[in-house]
Amino acid sequence: MDPQSGASAQKDFEQAQQELDRGNVLAALACLERALAIWDDPLWHSRLAYCIAKERGHLTRAFELCRAAIANDPKNPVHYLYLGKVYQVAANQYEALQTLRQGMALGGLPEIEQTLAAIGTRKPPVISTLSRRNPLNKYLGKILVRLKLR
Repeated sequence: MDPQSGASAQKDFEQAQQELDRGNVLAALACLERALAIWDDPLWHSRLAYCIAKERGHLTRAFELCRAAIANDPKNPVHYLYLGKVYQVAANQYEALQTLRQGMALGGLPEIEQTLAAIGTRKPPVISTLSRRNPLNKYLGKILVRLKLR
């Protein structure tokens, strides 16, 4: 690869990152695909995974890309951030939280903190001696929320 095409790929990647920061996932996807067509950098795969999960709904491929990125660079919290976001797209909050917490343990990022804050913390179970999944706790909690007592 010549230096000019490498610079072009880096420019497309930086544009993709700016689009992701703005919340424009579709534009970020287009920029990432252009950049990866020129230069296949495994560090960019987790961002691509989030984009294809969000825009195209290809969750299986997104999980594969994120896991490969983590296997390639296991100490990079950015990969955990985007894997957590893919779990959120898949409506799996528990795994999203676990993954984001792993990213925080590796040094964290302000974006991981913001995502964790947006998810929020769960209220304790209504009856603390019973498990959270106990039907009595679940339905009693739902009733109390509807009555605005909790």
